[in-house]
Formats: sequence, structure tokens, C-alpha cells
Amino acid sequence: MNQLDLFQTRELPGAKKIIQNGEYRFWPSLFTPQESKAMLEALNNRIDWKQENMQMYGKEIKFPRLTAWYGNQDKPYSFSGITLQPHPWTSELLEIKKVIEPLAGVQFNSVLLNLYRDGNDSISWHTDAEKELGLNPVIASVNFGDSRTFQLRHKYTKERIDIELGNGSLLLMEGELQHYWQHQVPKTKKNKSPRINLTFRLIK
Repeated sequence: MNQLDLFQTRELPGAKKIIQNGEYRFWPSLFTPQESKAMLEALNNRIDWKQENMQMYGKEIKFPRLTAWYGNQDKPYSFSGITLQPHPWTSELLEIKKVIEPLAGVQFNSVLLNLYRDGNDSISWHTDAEKELGLNPVIASVNFGDSRTFQLRHKYTKERIDIELGNGSLLLMEGELQHYWQHQVPKTKKNKSPRINLTFRLIK
């Protein structure tokens, strides 16, 4: 089966949500269940997943999820004390990229993939504000598989916004958001099946 044949360019409305020091747009089901199932299977099997390590309090700690970095070959990415060298684009990633770029108004050159194997996998509070991303970066977050709660928290007012990122959804984070809001996907005691999140970025 060639899942790429399932995709068609679409221009669906994504209402812009203006918040203090930022904005975002959300498509709860940009991709159909059939498309999402095919893409989840393809990415799970064909991406070169790795469990990275980071230094914390003098100890080497494993990331509580699997990650992979893909994109243009001259665009490495550094975060949490590690530097990732990109794997070449796959046909599946290029097809997703083709769908979301008209909605984002950005030609992305890189994508960070995270595989959350179950409810114990997570990512803690952080911002995507590394210098490689420049001022007011647009981050496109695509989700396949089980739903997880995505939390935004203002760095100064501590206001919090929860968004349920479901199968086939797209979240576009725009404006000043990365400079003023942290985000996380917390652990959950609920029984969760695998979820793959892709955050497309423009590395300067």
C-alpha cells in the first residue's frame, strides 16, 4: 500500500487564537483517520528512532521518549545539551510537509519527531526558542496515534492552556509564543497507545 496516494492538498479553516504574547491555530482533524493510521504505521517502522541522553544534576538521563531529526543536510539542531545531525527527508515526511506548508505560510527545512510509546513517555516544560529558529518562529505540530494533552504555560503570568492533540491534528504556534510560553506533554496514568508527534521548523 502506498499511503502517499491518500493525501490531497487541502485548505481547511484554522481559527487563529490570539493569547497574551502569542497566537496559535488548531486543526483537530486535518488528516483523516485512514491517512493518520497509514502514516503512523509508516513512521513507526521507517524512521530511525533513538533514545537520546541528557546531562542532569551530573547524571546521564535517558529521554522519556524516542526522537529523530530529519531535514536538509546542512541544518543540525541543538537542544538540551545535545546536537542532532539530520537524516535525509523520507517520502512520507515530504508529503506531510507539502500538506501543511500552505496552511503555515512557511517552507520548513527540518522536523523533530517524538515517539511517545505509552503514557509514561513525556516531555517536560520547555520553549522552542533556540537561536537557530530566529525571532518569532512558526512551529507546526502534527500528531498521529493516540491523543495526549498538550499544555501551554506563560512564563510570567503562569496562565495555562490545555489542548488535546488528537489523531491527525495540526497545531501551528506563531507570533511571540515561543518567547513567552513554555509547553509540555505530561505523563499520564491513563492507558495510552503509541503517538508520534512531528514539529516542523525553519532553521535559519
